[in-house]
Amino acid sequence: MACVSAGATEIRLAIYVQPRSARSRVAGLRGDRLKVQVAAPPVDGAANEAVIAVIAEWLDVPRRMVRIARGESGREKLLAIAAARPDEMVRRVAEKLASMPA
Repeated sequence: MACVSAGATEIRLAIYVQPRSARSRVAGLRGDRLKVQVAAPPVDGAANEAVIAVIAEWLDVPRRMVRIARGESGREKLLAIAAARPDEMVRRVAEKLASMPA
């Protein structure tokens, strides 16, 4: 799966952000990136904070484990998610994507 990769202590998740959406959620894939819709506007870091909250809830991890590694000011971002077992976290992402409606 192109949107996620595992490192030694974290996973990297490539996402595409759609700010000012009707609701905040993971909306599936957009090309080789995970599409994340957030209700927050892209002003003063509000959309970035919303992205972190959505991904933390989606993966059932504390918000402090999720950070933006690249792309703070753009729609395409690379998130780093701390994980004691990165391979397990990659599997969780794959399962969640497989269970989403097409």
